[in-house]
Amino acid sequence: MFATYLIGLREGLEAALVVSILVAFLVKSRRREQLSQVWIGVGLAVALSVLFGGLLTYTSTTLLQTSAQRELFDAVTSVLAVAFVTWMIFWMRRAARSIAGELREKLTDALALGGWAVLGMAFLAVVREGLETALIFFSAAQTAGGRSGPLLALIGGVLTAVVLGFLLYASAVRINLSRFFTWTGALLILVAAGIFKYGVHDFQEAGVLPGLRNLAYDVSGWFDPTSWYASLLSGMFNITPAPTVFEVVAWVAYGIPVLILFLLPNRPRRAAPAGDTTTDSPAPAPQNA
Repeated sequence: MFATYLIGLREGLEAALVVSILVAFLVKSRRREQLSQVWIGVGLAVALSVLFGGLLTYTSTTLLQTSAQRELFDAVTSVLAVAFVTWMIFWMRRAARSIAGELREKLTDALALGGWAVLGMAFLAVVREGLETALIFFSAAQTAGGRSGPLLALIGGVLTAVVLGFLLYASAVRINLSRFFTWTGALLILVAAGIFKYGVHDFQEAGVLPGLRNLAYDVSGWFDPTSWYASLLSGMFNITPAPTVFEVVAWVAYGIPVLILFLLPNRPRRAAPAGDTTTDSPAPAPQNA
């Protein structure tokens, strides 16, 4: 369940920082009357994300009739979730320094068009994070098992992110966001490796990939699956005592190279031109520490 808490915290804080940038811009530019459109856009984005998550669950549990269909659906959504996690982490690492300036520029354009444009801009700025969260949560919850535990953990992570976002906006706390996003990004890559492994296992159970009975190793004799550490490793990284060869290959082939690439130092950036205002943003700069 810590994996789903981490997903809620990471994605929730990214969304909270985006909202704080929009709110701060309107407040500082004395356009408080436009705040209601921002909050409506944010609310619609959250509602669509919840609806998307419910649709995934309904499709998996109700619409699909056979076990093979459900396994194939879970496998495809798992691979998509891994792709989104990878893209999101590396995109945030590259674009963090300019995202605040881009958001302010888009909001300025939206203000010139009117209230509906502001609402739509806020909606689009947040809905991406929400849809990503729903998809990643759906796949991570499959590996964690249980009914309400992963959902409660996700809600706890989102609520924590909202509180942190408010405290950061109010300048009540200071957090090294660069280090925060580096650590959570590395952990999410390991979580994604577990989701990828789970997706490969589902492809095997659906009959798309062979080798379901071809185990890479079996340590279930001394690795008690009911122990707390087994539950932690399984729920967090999907490390199981008797994986197939394909599962191990998938975990290693994704997890190790992606983690190394993510932890490599960033290339030195060229100095910003005079008058560039993107570096004074309240947004984080989640570069590697």
